[in-house]
Amino acid sequence: MSANGDLNASLTLRRGAMARVGLDRVALVEAIAELGSISAAATRLGLSYRGAWDAVQALNNLFDGPVIEAAPGGRAGGAASVTPRGRAVVEAFRRVQTEIDAALAKLESGLAGEPTRDLFWSLGMRTSARNALRGTISHVTPGEVNSEVTLRLGDGVDITAIVTRHSVEDLGLARGKPAIALIKSSFVILAKGENLRTSARNQIAGVVSSREDGAVNCEIGLSIGGGKTLTATVTLESARALDLKVGDAVTALVKAPHVILAVE
Repeated sequence: MSANGDLNASLTLRRGAMARVGLDRVALVEAIAELGSISAAATRLGLSYRGAWDAVQALNNLFDGPVIEAAPGGRAGGAASVTPRGRAVVEAFRRVQTEIDAALAKLESGLAGEPTRDLFWSLGMRTSARNALRGTISHVTPGEVNSEVTLRLGDGVDITAIVTRHSVEDLGLARGKPAIALIKSSFVILAKGENLRTSARNQIAGVVSSREDGAVNCEIGLSIGGGKTLTATVTLESARALDLKVGDAVTALVKAPHVILAVE
């Protein structure tokens, strides 16, 4: 309940356990559609440019196609547009919000004296993994103890995970089913050059789309195609040694056991 006693709800559209779109992100998409810039939209909504850019990347990663298409321009701005899929998401959200508002008004009128604050719960799953990438399972290789599961993210980009046989059964992992790969940014190793020889099962080609330096570590955003972004956290010394710059072609290395799979 709100401070004035009226029943209200904060809508989040989601599929299964993974939170997808909330009011704050819908407002950001709407502002980008109007202003044509992530930087301008962030300023209007009182967000940092970094926070707005992270929200855009999260939305694009969690859908099978980009919601927002943007040309990196830093805090000075860069052209950005909302795709037809993004407009459909906003329209669906606002339509559902209208229906919920009407339902809550009706519900509140019949709940006089009831403990309404205990009737509604937010069940969205939260995770500390920096990367959440949605895809479709393309292959499952079963084993007696562990199984290998390959997730197709789109545009020919695959991520392979090693999970237990029981996890495959419990989660219902099978070819053609959707799943989300969760990867901590510290598990993503970056490398430059061709013909790399490494034991890492996943070798994902991409282009550096952002770099943010800290006192010790550096966060690198990597565009991997299909509007999706992979984030890596490396030491500042490593970033300097590799001379990582926006626009550089790099390879992201991720060990298969470091990939966690979630389903809806």
